[in-house]
Amino acid sequence: MERRSALKNMGLAFGYAVATPTLLGILQSCKDKAPYAEWVPSLLSKDQGYALAQTLDIILPKTDTPSATELNLHVFIDSFLNEVMPEDQLNFVKLKMDRFYDKVLSDSGKESLADVEATDIEPVLKTYLAKRTPEVEEAHTDAINSYMESTMDGGQADIDDDIARFSFANDIRDMAIWAFKNTEFIGEEVLAYDPIPGQYIPCDDVTALTDGKAWSL
Repeated sequence: MERRSALKNMGLAFGYAVATPTLLGILQSCKDKAPYAEWVPSLLSKDQGYALAQTLDIILPKTDTPSATELNLHVFIDSFLNEVMPEDQLNFVKLKMDRFYDKVLSDSGKESLADVEATDIEPVLKTYLAKRTPEVEEAHTDAINSYMESTMDGGQADIDDDIARFSFANDIRDMAIWAFKNTEFIGEEVLAYDPIPGQYIPCDDVTALTDGKAWSL
C-alpha cells in the first residue's frame, strides 16, 4: 500500500486501536485520585496536563455519567502518548496541541496555561469543532497528509495554524469518546453489557434487544 493511501483519513494518528489491556487498565483506576489540578503527567508538562484535563471535561462533562476526568481519561491519554505513540506522530501531536493552546492563551489574554479556565478553552474548542464543508475537510486532510509524508521522509515541513488546531480539536474529541466507551463504568453501567454472551439473535430490533443501547466492547 502506498504511504499516502495509508495516511489517508488517519486524522490525528493517535492509532488508539493498538492500546494494550494494561494501558486500558488506567481507565479503571480512577478511585481516590487527586484533583487534576495537582496531577503531574508522565509526558506533558503540568500546565499542559491541567489544560488538557479541562478540555476533556468540556467535551465530556459530568451529567448522569461521570465526567472525563472522573473516569481518568486525562491520565490515560497522557500515558498513551508517552507509551504507545510513535515518535514522528507524537511530535505532530505536540505541535498541534501547542498551537491549539497558544490560541487559547492569545484569545484569553493569559500568559500561562496554569491560569486558564474552562471558559477560556470552550470558545476555541467550539470554533475548531465546527462542521467544515467537504471541500475544506479534504483540503485539511491533504495538508495533514503532506506534512506527515514530508516529516516521515526526514524533510522539513510546516502546517497552517488553523489546520493544526482543527486537527487537534477533532482528534482529541475522538480519542476522548473512544477512551470513555472503554472505561469499566461506561461498559458495564451505561452500554448494553453481557459478561457471558450466550444466545445468538441474528435479526431483531435494537430497541427490543438492548433498549437502544450500543453493546459494550
